Amino acid sequence: MSCGLHDVLAFERAGRPAVLVASDVFVQAAADQAVRLGAPGARRVFVAHPIQDRSDEEMRALAVGVVDELVTALSRPLT
Repeated sequence: MSCGLHDVLAFERAGRPAVLVASDVFVQAAADQAVRLGAPGARRVFVAHPIQDRSDEEMRALAVGVVDELVTALSRPLT
């Protein structure tokens, strides 16, 4: 998760909107890390945990389930 947030912020610095996508057990960790990195408003979207044992079909369903949330996150300014 930490590396993912660093990547999101690197994309943002390069002028490319980005969103961290992680499983929901990392909600608080992502918020804490974003604050520590000086970007409390970093865009984040979470999917149900766990993900490591899910089938391809289940992963696709998770992705489809957050598409609207991703689009909304990308559409709002970074705070």
